[in-house]
Amino acid sequence: MILGSSGSIGTQALDVAKRYNIPVDAISVNTSVKALDEQVRAFTPRYAVVASEDAYREAKTLLADTSVKLFCGKEGIGEVLILSDADTVLNALVGEAGLRPTVWTLESGKRLALANKESLVCAGEIVMKLAAEKGVEILPVDSEHCAIHQCLRAGARGEAKELILTASGGPFFGYSEEALEHVTLEDTLKHPTWKMGQKITVDSATLMNKGFELIEAAHLFGFEMDNISAVVHRESIIHSMVRFEDNSVIAQMGNPDMRSCIAYALFYPERRFTGGAPLDFAALGKMTFFEPDTKTFRLISLAKEVHKAGGLLPAVLNAANEEAVYAFLAKKIRFADIGHIVSDFVHSYVNKSNPTLDEIEGASCTVRAKIREALG
Repeated sequence: MILGSSGSIGTQALDVAKRYNIPVDAISVNTSVKALDEQVRAFTPRYAVVASEDAYREAKTLLADTSVKLFCGKEGIGEVLILSDADTVLNALVGEAGLRPTVWTLESGKRLALANKESLVCAGEIVMKLAAEKGVEILPVDSEHCAIHQCLRAGARGEAKELILTASGGPFFGYSEEALEHVTLEDTLKHPTWKMGQKITVDSATLMNKGFELIEAAHLFGFEMDNISAVVHRESIIHSMVRFEDNSVIAQMGNPDMRSCIAYALFYPERRFTGGAPLDFAALGKMTFFEPDTKTFRLISLAKEVHKAGGLLPAVLNAANEEAVYAFLAKKIRFADIGHIVSDFVHSYVNKSNPTLDEIEGASCTVRAKIREALG
């Protein structure tokens, strides 16, 4: 089952499914009816979910000649999770929209291949506790966390003392705060090494994505934030590293290709070839590493601060960032405004410890409404 089958991760997951003849029992899209039509006809899933009501009505007409059973809205995903015979769910939904489906997947007892980092950012303690209670394995699809998962297999868990996430630095590596005042949306979407969706590409440019990934790593692998760091690695060949007790560092390397991460999560503990080119060290020539500029790109430090505070603040951080990024994509604000908006809303919010899932979603809704009102 692939949630978010029309996005970057979802389409690559279908590539992997096609290569290995993996049956796809269910898929979901937001509004991409054309992509849904093509995928239903190519993979013949029994179930499909369309988030948008308008798109759902259009899809019903377009797919009337097929046997697929259509469901509407986020609740439709919950229904399909009960009906589907799939043993693995790939959650590639974007943003907080993936949180409830993550919880429903764990409650269903299905294996979770997780590409929705916001599930762990917003409600990491709840998600990891539920996974442990249900005995459900979470396999990370994000390249950094997939890399760490692989590196940790090199030694006993107690021997690992530091997780080191790599970051490309995005399109504005080396820029000053003043220079960021003048960058455009087109500049921002030109990622130097990865091909991703627009929202995550903007997050990569602000380094918010790396901040989210630090939080995700803390929850996934049970590490304190003080034992997790990030380093800018422009070539994106080392996807992350683990430092062990003897100061040996194990790194996972490969050309940038998310299909290998998807296949790792789907077939673990086996490895499968996904068609990517082998790494040519002689052609690569060199690899470079730099400290992140946390003064200019403040959101990575804010993410660490928020994780340590816990409570509702991680969800507030995510909600404020999503709204600011979508406003930037709509050209309502400048790139440099994103960091100011997110920081202001996080620092002005009154926190609460040990929130429920409903309280987390409620805080998120409140923040989103306030930002939308402020931005008109």
